[in-house]
Amino acid sequence: MKIRLLQLIEGAKQAEGITVIIDVFRAFSLEAYLMAAGADRIYPIGSAEKVFELKAEHPDWIAIGERGGKKLEGMDFGNSPSSFEGMDLSGKVMLHTTSAGTQGIANAVRADEILTGSLVNASAIARYIKEKDPEVVSLVCMGLSGGKETEEDTLCGEYIRALLLGESIELESRAYDLRYSSGAKFFDPARAEIFPTRDFEMCVEHDIFDFVLKLEYDEDGMGYVKKIIV
Repeated sequence: MKIRLLQLIEGAKQAEGITVIIDVFRAFSLEAYLMAAGADRIYPIGSAEKVFELKAEHPDWIAIGERGGKKLEGMDFGNSPSSFEGMDLSGKVMLHTTSAGTQGIANAVRADEILTGSLVNASAIARYIKEKDPEVVSLVCMGLSGGKETEEDTLCGEYIRALLLGESIELESRAYDLRYSSGAKFFDPARAEIFPTRDFEMCVEHDIFDFVLKLEYDEDGMGYVKKIIV
């Protein structure tokens, strides 16, 4: 098994084999929490315009979107896991557009299979990949808006790679230390409305879900993520 650790939009374009698009803060941590709360399916979408178009056609679908971390005007929710805490999302269909994670999915055109990646289900991702035993695995760290590398996504990629190789990694302390680097925004009182501290806590949890989120396609050819327990 060849494991490639790639970065940003360019990395997504190069990804081959089973591809994991990683966005810890916050897109794919959020999607895992949404699925755990009962969501039926989530459509990761590159453009906000497409989300609004689909929302107009399906008013009961929930529109989630951000740019620069901030909730997009007209969306039902921003990209915040804590805003959904305690909610029952059974049977709900979600539309999700973000600055990094969903852009990675849109650009991973050479991948054989696409999974979303986060710390909250990293071990499940590794188990799934081991069972599939592909020739190539691409771990794509989406970083900040797909254009700048970030510590949390690289940490997640390194953790999944270590799990696949049977190696150990110093996860706990490195996850904690994110509050002093790329996670510092979650502890800035001036940005608390956009980046609540609770989001940081939820995103740096690891291995709390026993499922992967895999990209599938509906009857109209539109990609959505499906929960697969492993």
